[in-house]
Amino acid sequence: MLKEQVIAYCERTDFSYWSEPVNAVTNAAFLIAAMLVWRQTSGLPMARAMAVMLAVIGVGSFLWHTHATQWAGLADVLPILGFILLYLFAATRDFLRLSWLVSLGVTLLFFPYALGFGWIMGQITPGLGANALYLSVAVLIAAYGLWLHDSPTGKGLLIGAGVLVASLGFRMADDALCAVFPVGTHFMWHLLNAVMLGWMIHVYCRDMRKGQTRKHSNQT
Repeated sequence: MLKEQVIAYCERTDFSYWSEPVNAVTNAAFLIAAMLVWRQTSGLPMARAMAVMLAVIGVGSFLWHTHATQWAGLADVLPILGFILLYLFAATRDFLRLSWLVSLGVTLLFFPYALGFGWIMGQITPGLGANALYLSVAVLIAAYGLWLHDSPTGKGLLIGAGVLVASLGFRMADDALCAVFPVGTHFMWHLLNAVMLGWMIHVYCRDMRKGQTRKHSNQT
């Protein structure tokens, strides 16, 4: 079952390895984004883990768009989920200044939240599928951004949510535009997501550096 192949995107026309060359190659954007933020994450273990996860997302997505099997689909989805949970924990603990225990609880609540959100969106717009999950993430990022709206971190989160929504639009348009644009638009999902995830790590690092500066100032 895990070796079963599927055609999930416009660009793929058969089950050959390079049937999705654009979708496959654009995953390099995740690796580039991870390298660009790597230096910023120095001394910040949580941010460094995010950067590693960002690179793993690129590798997993490459496997998905070349092998097109069920196991490769898991290699694509699981790192994305891992990044979401990692960032949610870090944002709750470090942006909202809550305890690690509460932050862990909030992180675990992501699962019922996403399922509930997906069910509601399914009633409104049937057939959204996995897009509903990603939309729930955009809404969650925006909620944190609005909570912190009077700070650079809040504004940064709102920008991230906006980029994710734009990225999601390209993901959803892939099948609809296939007849007139055979390459599809899924590759834009990769490029914009790489920008968005790199930006989200940057926002986290910037907030943490400012926190360290404030702490140092108070001590002196």
